[in-house]
Amino acid sequence: MAVTMADITKLRKMTGAGMMDCKNALTEAGGDFDQAMKIIREKGQAVAAKRSDREAAEGCVLAKVENGFGAMIALKCETDFVAKNEEFIKLTQDILDAAVANKCATLDEVKALPMKDADVEQVVTDRSGITGEKMELDGYATVEGPSISVYNHQGKNFLCTMVVLNKVVDEKIGREVAMQIAAMNPIAIDENDVPADVLEKEKEIAADKARQEGKPENMIEKIAMGRIGKFYKEVCLLKQEYIQDSKLTVGDYLKTIDKDLTVTAFKRFTLRAE
Repeated sequence: MAVTMADITKLRKMTGAGMMDCKNALTEAGGDFDQAMKIIREKGQAVAAKRSDREAAEGCVLAKVENGFGAMIALKCETDFVAKNEEFIKLTQDILDAAVANKCATLDEVKALPMKDADVEQVVTDRSGITGEKMELDGYATVEGPSISVYNHQGKNFLCTMVVLNKVVDEKIGREVAMQIAAMNPIAIDENDVPADVLEKEKEIAADKARQEGKPENMIEKIAMGRIGKFYKEVCLLKQEYIQDSKLTVGDYLKTIDKDLTVTAFKRFTLRAE
C-alpha cells in the first residue's frame, strides 16, 4: 500500500514524530495508523531504555499560576539544541497547563494525567524516540495562596521561581521578590524556616572554625551563634539584602508596602549547577 503525504501529515499531527519517521512507520505498518503509532511508541521506549544512563542536564523549566494555584515543572533533555526546540517547549507548556488545570500535588500525578491517546509519562517517552535523547520530568513544585508571582529568569526557561505573599498587592512587588529568589537562592523564609539538620551542620562548622582560630572554649558558642546570624542573612529570604535597594532587607521592603505584608512560601528550580 502506497503511503500518501496526507497520511504522513495525519500521523505526524497525531504523534509529533518527524515526517520520515511517520513515513517509515506507515510503510512498515502497511498503512495501519494504530500499528504505525505502536511502532513509533516502541521506538521511543527503545531510545529511552538505551539512553537511561545518560545525563539529562538541559531542558525547559516553566511556571504558571491560575486561580490561587501555582506550579513549576522541568522537562529535561540532553542537549541545548533540543531544549530550544519549539515543539519541546510547547510539550513542556502543555504538561504544565494540564498539571495546573488538575491541581496536581505530585510529579507522579502529573505523569499519570491523560494526554493525547496516552498519559503524560508515555508522551514524554514518545518524544524521546522522536529526538533520540533521554527525556525526563523533574523539579515539580506547587504553591497556593492569595497572591502568587512567578519569574522565568531572562525568559530562557532554565531557572524559574514562584513566591506567595499573604496579601494581594501589585504584581510588580511579587515579581521583584521572585527575582530576588532567582538571584540570591535563599533556602528559607526566615530563621524558623531553616531545616534543623542544615542549622545544626552550620553550627558545627562555625564552632570548628572558631576552634581552629584558637578562640577560648568558653567563647566558642557565642562566636558560633554570631556567625549563625550572618548565615541567616545569607540564606533567609526576609533577612537577605534586597537587591533593588541595599539599604533594606527583603522583609523591610515588604513592610514599606504594608506593615503586615510577608512571604508565606516560595519555590525555585534551575537546570544550572550552582
